[in-house]
Amino acid sequence: EGSISLDGEPVFENPKAKARFFYISDEQHFLGNSSPEEMAVFYRSVYPAFDRKRFFELLGSFGLDRKRKISAFSKGMKKQLSVLLGICAGTEYLFCDETFDGLDPVMRNLVKNLITQDVLEHQATAIITSHSLRELEDTCDQLALLHKGGLVLESDIQHLKTSLFKIQIAFSGDFGRDSFDGIDILHFSKRGSVASMIVRGGREETVSRLQAMMPILLDVLPLSLEEVFTYEMEALGYAFQDVLD
Repeated sequence: EGSISLDGEPVFENPKAKARFFYISDEQHFLGNSSPEEMAVFYRSVYPAFDRKRFFELLGSFGLDRKRKISAFSKGMKKQLSVLLGICAGTEYLFCDETFDGLDPVMRNLVKNLITQDVLEHQATAIITSHSLRELEDTCDQLALLHKGGLVLESDIQHLKTSLFKIQIAFSGDFGRDSFDGIDILHFSKRGSVASMIVRGGREETVSRLQAMMPILLDVLPLSLEEVFTYEMEALGYAFQDVLD
Protein backbone atom coordinates (compact mmCIF):
# COMPACT_ATOMS: atom_id res chain seq x y z
CA GLU A 1 0.00 0.00 0.00
CA GLY A 2 1.00 3.62 -0.22
CA SER A 3 2.49 5.91 -2.80
CA ILE A 4 5.93 7.10 -3.89
CA SER A 5 6.83 10.70 -4.60
CA LEU A 6 10.09 12.37 -5.58
CA ASP A 7 10.47 15.88 -4.18
CA GLY A 8 6.70 15.96 -3.80
CA GLU A 9 5.97 14.76 -7.33
CA PRO A 10 4.19 11.39 -7.78
CA VAL A 11 6.31 8.77 -9.53
CA PHE A 12 3.60 6.35 -10.69
CA GLU A 13 2.89 6.69 -14.43
CA ASN A 14 5.04 9.82 -14.51
CA PRO A 15 7.88 9.59 -17.08
CA LYS A 16 9.14 13.05 -16.13
CA ALA A 17 9.71 11.99 -12.51
CA LYS A 18 11.11 8.60 -13.50
CA ALA A 19 13.72 10.27 -15.73
CA ARG A 20 15.21 11.81 -12.58
CA PHE A 21 16.32 8.51 -11.02
CA PHE A 22 17.92 5.21 -11.99
CA TYR A 23 17.44 1.91 -10.21
CA ILE A 24 20.25 -0.66 -10.20
CA SER A 25 18.43 -3.86 -9.32
CA ASP A 26 19.90 -6.77 -7.40
CA GLU A 27 18.72 -8.95 -10.29
CA GLN A 28 19.58 -7.39 -13.61
CA HIS A 29 17.02 -7.07 -16.41
CA PHE A 30 17.95 -6.28 -20.00
CA LEU A 31 16.12 -6.31 -23.31
CA GLY A 32 16.02 -9.81 -24.76
CA ASN A 33 19.03 -10.75 -26.89
CA SER A 34 20.45 -7.24 -26.53
CA SER A 35 24.03 -5.99 -26.38
CA PRO A 36 25.46 -3.16 -24.23
CA GLU A 37 25.41 -0.95 -27.33
CA GLU A 38 21.69 -1.61 -27.84
CA MET A 39 20.94 -1.01 -24.15
CA ALA A 40 22.65 2.38 -24.46
CA VAL A 41 20.28 3.28 -27.32
CA PHE A 42 17.31 2.21 -25.22
CA TYR A 43 18.34 4.15 -22.12
CA ARG A 44 19.21 7.20 -24.18
CA SER A 45 15.53 7.32 -25.17
CA VAL A 46 14.49 7.25 -21.50
CA TYR A 47 17.18 9.41 -19.93
CA PRO A 48 17.87 12.61 -21.91
CA ALA A 49 21.17 13.18 -20.09
CA PHE A 50 22.54 9.70 -20.85
CA ASP A 51 26.25 10.08 -21.66
CA ARG A 52 27.00 7.67 -24.53
CA LYS A 53 30.63 8.75 -24.86
CA ARG A 54 31.40 8.09 -21.22
CA PHE A 55 29.44 4.84 -21.28
CA PHE A 56 31.53 3.36 -24.09
CA GLU A 57 34.74 4.61 -22.46
CA LEU A 58 33.79 2.87 -19.21
CA LEU A 59 32.82 -0.29 -21.10
CA GLY A 60 36.35 -0.40 -22.45
CA SER A 61 37.87 0.26 -19.03
CA PHE A 62 35.84 -2.61 -17.54
CA GLY A 63 36.69 -4.92 -20.45
CA LEU A 64 33.06 -5.35 -21.54
CA ASP A 65 32.42 -5.92 -25.25
CA ARG A 66 29.89 -3.36 -26.50
CA LYS A 67 28.56 -5.70 -29.21
CA ARG A 68 28.52 -8.99 -27.28
CA LYS A 69 25.12 -10.40 -26.30
CA ILE A 70 24.47 -9.71 -22.63
CA SER A 71 22.99 -13.19 -22.22
CA ALA A 72 26.58 -14.47 -22.59
CA PHE A 73 27.82 -12.25 -19.73
CA SER A 74 28.58 -13.66 -16.29
CA LYS A 75 26.57 -12.48 -13.26
CA GLY A 76 29.38 -10.13 -12.26
CA MET A 77 29.64 -8.69 -15.77
CA LYS A 78 25.88 -8.04 -15.83
CA LYS A 79 26.15 -6.27 -12.48
CA GLN A 80 28.99 -4.13 -13.83
CA LEU A 81 26.93 -3.26 -16.93
CA SER A 82 23.96 -2.22 -14.77
CA VAL A 83 26.20 0.06 -12.74
CA LEU A 84 27.70 1.67 -15.85
CA LEU A 85 24.26 2.26 -17.35
CA GLY A 86 23.13 3.83 -14.07
CA ILE A 87 26.22 6.02 -13.73
CA CYS A 88 25.90 7.29 -17.30
CA ALA A 89 22.16 7.95 -17.11
CA GLY A 90 22.94 11.35 -15.59
CA THR A 91 20.11 11.24 -13.05
CA GLU A 92 19.76 13.18 -9.83
CA TYR A 93 19.13 10.03 -7.81
CA LEU A 94 20.72 6.58 -8.01
CA PHE A 95 19.05 3.69 -6.17
CA CYS A 96 21.37 0.72 -5.64
CA ASP A 97 20.05 -2.63 -4.39
CA GLU A 98 22.87 -4.92 -3.14
CA THR A 99 25.00 -3.39 -5.90
CA PHE A 100 28.31 -4.80 -4.64
CA ASP A 101 27.05 -8.36 -4.22
CA GLY A 102 28.59 -10.80 -6.71
CA LEU A 103 31.63 -8.63 -7.46
CA ASP A 104 35.18 -9.66 -6.61
CA PRO A 105 37.04 -7.43 -4.08
CA VAL A 106 38.94 -5.45 -6.72
CA MET A 107 35.85 -4.80 -8.84
CA ARG A 108 33.82 -4.00 -5.72
CA ASN A 109 36.20 -1.21 -4.75
CA LEU A 110 36.26 0.08 -8.32
CA VAL A 111 32.46 0.25 -8.48
CA LYS A 112 32.25 1.94 -5.06
CA ASN A 113 34.78 4.56 -6.10
CA LEU A 114 32.98 5.11 -9.40
CA ILE A 115 29.63 5.70 -7.68
CA THR A 116 31.23 7.99 -5.07
CA GLN A 117 33.04 10.00 -7.73
CA ASP A 118 29.87 10.39 -9.79
CA VAL A 119 27.83 11.54 -6.80
CA LEU A 120 30.43 14.16 -5.90
CA GLU A 121 30.90 15.44 -9.45
CA HIS A 122 27.21 15.72 -10.31
CA GLN A 123 25.90 16.59 -6.83
CA ALA A 124 23.66 13.54 -7.09
CA THR A 125 22.23 11.37 -4.32
CA ALA A 126 22.91 7.64 -4.07
CA ILE A 127 20.79 5.40 -1.86
CA ILE A 128 22.39 2.01 -1.33
CA THR A 129 20.74 -0.99 0.32
CA SER A 130 23.03 -3.70 1.63
CA HIS A 131 23.15 -6.43 4.25
CA SER A 132 26.90 -5.86 4.53
CA LEU A 133 27.43 -2.81 6.70
CA ARG A 134 31.17 -2.98 6.06
CA GLU A 135 30.41 -2.08 2.45
CA LEU A 136 28.71 1.13 3.57
CA GLU A 137 31.03 2.22 6.36
CA ASP A 138 33.45 4.17 4.16
CA THR A 139 30.94 5.07 1.44
CA CYS A 140 27.78 6.56 2.93
CA ASP A 141 27.15 9.69 4.98
CA GLN A 142 23.74 8.69 6.33
CA LEU A 143 22.49 5.34 7.60
CA ALA A 144 18.95 4.09 8.02
CA LEU A 145 18.25 0.69 9.60
CA LEU A 146 15.17 -1.24 8.52
CA HIS A 147 13.72 -4.01 10.67
CA LYS A 148 10.49 -5.96 10.09
CA GLY A 149 9.33 -3.50 7.45
CA GLY A 150 9.89 -0.38 9.53
CA LEU A 151 12.53 2.31 9.98
CA VAL A 152 14.07 1.77 13.41
CA LEU A 153 17.07 4.08 13.27
CA GLU A 154 18.27 6.96 11.12
CA SER A 155 21.49 8.87 11.71
CA ASP A 156 24.59 10.24 10.06
CA ILE A 157 27.25 7.54 10.31
CA GLN A 158 29.84 9.70 12.04
CA HIS A 159 27.45 10.67 14.84
CA LEU A 160 26.17 7.12 15.18
CA LYS A 161 29.68 5.73 15.58
CA THR A 162 30.88 8.43 17.96
CA SER A 163 27.79 8.23 20.18
CA LEU A 164 28.45 4.53 20.83
CA PHE A 165 31.79 3.23 22.05
CA LYS A 166 33.30 0.32 23.94
CA ILE A 167 34.85 0.63 27.39
CA GLN A 168 37.15 -1.91 28.99
CA ILE A 169 37.54 -1.25 32.69
CA ALA A 170 38.82 -2.93 35.85
CA PHE A 171 39.01 -2.05 39.53
CA SER A 172 40.98 -3.47 42.44
CA GLY A 173 37.74 -4.38 44.22
CA ASP A 174 34.56 -6.14 43.14
CA PHE A 175 32.12 -4.29 40.86
CA GLY A 176 29.16 -4.90 38.56
CA ARG A 177 26.87 -3.17 36.12
CA ASP A 178 25.04 -1.34 38.90
CA SER A 179 28.32 0.32 39.91
CA PHE A 180 28.00 2.75 36.99
CA ASP A 181 24.97 4.80 37.92
CA GLY A 182 24.10 7.53 35.39
CA ILE A 183 25.98 5.93 32.50
CA ASP A 184 23.88 4.64 29.59
CA ILE A 185 25.15 1.06 29.22
CA LEU A 186 23.70 -0.89 26.30
CA HIS A 187 25.72 -4.04 26.94
CA PHE A 188 27.75 -5.25 29.91
CA SER A 189 29.92 -8.35 30.25
CA LYS A 190 32.63 -9.29 32.70
CA ARG A 191 35.41 -11.83 32.58
CA GLY A 192 37.46 -12.12 35.69
CA SER A 193 38.23 -8.63 36.94
CA VAL A 194 37.85 -6.90 33.52
CA ALA A 195 34.48 -5.66 32.27
CA SER A 196 33.52 -4.66 28.74
CA MET A 197 30.73 -2.14 28.27
CA ILE A 198 29.03 -0.67 25.26
CA VAL A 199 28.16 2.88 26.25
CA ARG A 200 26.03 5.56 24.60
CA GLY A 201 26.65 9.21 25.26
CA GLY A 202 29.38 11.83 25.30
CA ARG A 203 32.76 10.12 25.24
CA GLU A 204 34.76 12.78 27.09
CA GLU A 205 32.15 13.17 29.84
CA THR A 206 31.84 9.40 30.28
CA VAL A 207 35.60 8.87 30.44
CA SER A 208 35.95 11.70 32.95
CA ARG A 209 33.32 10.11 35.23
CA LEU A 210 34.98 6.71 34.98
CA GLN A 211 38.43 8.12 35.71
CA ALA A 212 37.05 9.69 38.88
CA MET A 213 36.19 6.16 40.05
CA MET A 214 39.95 5.37 40.10
CA PRO A 215 40.04 2.27 37.85
CA ILE A 216 43.24 0.25 37.47
CA LEU A 217 42.43 -0.23 33.76
CA LEU A 218 40.47 2.03 31.41
CA ASP A 219 40.51 1.67 27.64
CA VAL A 220 38.16 3.31 25.12
CA LEU A 221 37.74 1.37 21.87
CA PRO A 222 35.94 2.29 18.63
CA LEU A 223 33.11 0.18 17.25
CA SER A 224 32.57 -1.03 13.71
CA LEU A 225 29.29 -0.19 12.01
CA GLU A 226 28.21 -3.83 12.35
CA GLU A 227 28.76 -3.69 16.10
CA VAL A 228 26.83 -0.42 16.33
CA PHE A 229 23.95 -2.01 14.44
CA THR A 230 23.94 -5.09 16.69
CA TYR A 231 23.89 -3.14 19.96
CA GLU A 232 21.32 -0.63 18.70
CA MET A 233 19.04 -3.53 17.75
CA GLU A 234 19.56 -5.14 21.14
CA ALA A 235 18.63 -1.83 22.79
CA LEU A 236 15.39 -1.91 20.76
CA GLY A 237 14.60 -5.33 22.23
CA TYR A 238 15.77 -7.66 19.49
CA ALA A 239 17.27 -10.62 21.36
CA PHE A 240 19.93 -12.22 19.14
CA GLN A 241 20.95 -14.64 21.85
CA ASP A 242 17.38 -15.96 22.13
CA VAL A 243 17.46 -16.81 18.44
CA LEU A 244 20.74 -18.71 18.87
CA ASP A 245 19.43 -20.56 21.92
